[in-house]
Amino acid sequence: MKHQVFRKAVLCFSIVALLMLSAQVEGRSSRSRRGGFYGDWQVKMKFGEREVNSILSFSRDSEGNRTGQWISFWGMNELKDVKFEENQLSFVQVFRFGENESTSTFKGTIEEGKLSGTLSSDRGETKLEGARKPRTPRAVGNWKMEFKIGDRQITGTLVIKADKERNLTGQWKSQRGEHEITDLKYERGNLSFKRTSKFGDRQFESTFEGNVRGDTLSGEFKSERGEIKAEGKLIGAPLIGNWNLEIASERGPRKQRLTVNSDMSGLYGSIPIKKINFEDGKVSFKLVIEFGDRKFESSFEGKIQDSKLTGESTSSRGTRKVTGKKVVRTFRRRRTGQ
Repeated sequence: MKHQVFRKAVLCFSIVALLMLSAQVEGRSSRSRRGGFYGDWQVKMKFGEREVNSILSFSRDSEGNRTGQWISFWGMNELKDVKFEENQLSFVQVFRFGENESTSTFKGTIEEGKLSGTLSSDRGETKLEGARKPRTPRAVGNWKMEFKIGDRQITGTLVIKADKERNLTGQWKSQRGEHEITDLKYERGNLSFKRTSKFGDRQFESTFEGNVRGDTLSGEFKSERGEIKAEGKLIGAPLIGNWNLEIASERGPRKQRLTVNSDMSGLYGSIPIKKINFEDGKVSFKLVIEFGDRKFESSFEGKIQDSKLTGESTSSRGTRKVTGKKVVRTFRRRRTGQ
């Protein structure tokens, strides 16, 4: 009897210990996510009465070293001596414009998804603050869907959008009938929705369950007629992502970054692009840049060939040649004990 009581006590203690350990691990994981370092950060600082928006982008190189870029209206500059320990962030920025060069040092913190600190140079100190750039859910975009009903090949376009709170809405575009997408859900690669289709006086309801893997969406439609397999491809996939650009100028080449989102909006440096056109390998977009009371307009036209982007940027100051290479993230497996 005493042995049974002892075994029960040991079992209860073990369960409580496991629950406490699980809670601690979950807490550390949550804090890690909130206080994470890698990724893009939207930051702002003031120059006199003007507020300037920029992007700080942090990642690892192939050797596992921390790297960073300062991306702004003026271009993209590599950061030096990037350090992040115990929520303390520091780096050195070297800004070059033609033959001119200036150096500044940043010291600050990243806590609870917020970045703040001070940028110091021989011109004085400037407060800098920002927040992590929200990630677009992987399901967002225009998906070209194909499936068969009997011997007929059916095609349609599934358009998924996200609002500022990352809530998703869907729309089904097709040359046949009227369609409504409801109950759209996406979590950890799994996508589901309900589709209501009207063809004249007839109405059909079906549900879809599938998985997003890279630029492919695969799954099944289910209805009273049975199950139908469907495959989708993300429209614009060769262009979507980050591109490191090199822009020719009289003062030498200038670096910049082009970000193309899955909904075909984007960023040129830190400047928003409402719509990027991409068809048959050809790329075009327009920019409206406001700096203080001044406004500049420019346009880009180019093409993608052999995984490279080439084209020209045109503004009131003339035309400049642009070349670009897509950023491919490489992941380095950490050694045991690191």
